[in-house]
Amino acid sequence: MRVEKFAEIIGTDFFTGVPDSQLKALCNYLMNEYGIDSRHHIIAANEGNSVALAAGYHLATGKIPAVYMQNSGEGNVINPIASLLDHNVYAIPVIFIIGWRGEPGVHDEPQHIYQGAVTLKLLEDMNIRYFIIDKDTSENEVKKAMEIFRKSLAAGKDVAFIVRKGAFSYGEKVRYKNANKMIREEIIQHIVTVSKEDLIVSTTGKISRELFEARIAKGQSHKYDFLTVGSMGHSSSIALGVAINKPEAKVWCIDGDGAILMHMGAMAVLGAISPKNMVHVVINNEAHETVGGMPTVMNKIDLVAVAKACNYPFAVCVDNYDDLDRELERAKKRNKLSLIEVKCAIGARDDLGRPTTTTLENKQNFMNYIQTINTVAIGDKNADTFFDNF
Repeated sequence: MRVEKFAEIIGTDFFTGVPDSQLKALCNYLMNEYGIDSRHHIIAANEGNSVALAAGYHLATGKIPAVYMQNSGEGNVINPIASLLDHNVYAIPVIFIIGWRGEPGVHDEPQHIYQGAVTLKLLEDMNIRYFIIDKDTSENEVKKAMEIFRKSLAAGKDVAFIVRKGAFSYGEKVRYKNANKMIREEIIQHIVTVSKEDLIVSTTGKISRELFEARIAKGQSHKYDFLTVGSMGHSSSIALGVAINKPEAKVWCIDGDGAILMHMGAMAVLGAISPKNMVHVVINNEAHETVGGMPTVMNKIDLVAVAKACNYPFAVCVDNYDDLDRELERAKKRNKLSLIEVKCAIGARDDLGRPTTTTLENKQNFMNYIQTINTVAIGDKNADTFFDNF
């Protein structure tokens, strides 16, 4: 169905959420209709953040907000739904619009399979009524569902529309761009050139896909890389866990701006521990590009200042390849936690592939390679010096 009609039927004038490729038609509609207007539309840092924003909107206006997200975000909303929105607590009504990735029987990437299988069950466990929209769902069916939902909403309960692939359509196109010149795939190739046989943990989305293809282009093994294909926002914490336990290895984390925002508190922990063998590279294209290109707020954030405030010993921002190469080489040699923010354009090859190894193969190859790296003995002075920094 046309997404404009859906928006008219649910009748809210405030949307907040995290973009999803399954909801691209809705996201593009919201950008054309409202842009980033704090009174009507806010792209949140994570899905829990969206729930809190929606709650504040309801408290201030008495009206019903809408929260949109991919079903992977259910994990981020369980706590605020159960302890804030629930009708036994504050009874704050919210309309959830959830893209159904990994739907049983529909081919999808491995990180979506289990989430897709439990999507409806999680809603049922939280006593949230839902209605599934697919390509054949009529406007009248959605209207009838909304009439039923209004009774639940009036009682301070939450409801959800589950959106199957291709269910929404929107005739207008939105082109997302920024003023940056560097290309993400080339940035990753530069990182791989400098990191050589160091360990790399990459974030979800196109960054991991481009890292996988960079290894193929250079005829290199994938064993050096852990591709965090799911759990957006957690790659730097995974890298930290590796760096702490392999102090003799250089560990690189290739992160994205949307992922950094989703769980920015991880930077505070990383800076407090400050492993001297880790390099945190954040490729910042100011967009949720993997799921369509909607903007993040990272065009307004001084990430270098954030890193320094989180106790990173070194942080720098670059916007050209010469500076990138110089800072990568310095970070590789530096005996301190380093952050390199890389300003990046929006865009990727149309024929960008996906990893051809399974997630289990990726994990095992990475773990096997780690075991070949010599472990520093407990009494080693270098190890003592390293752990003194914690």
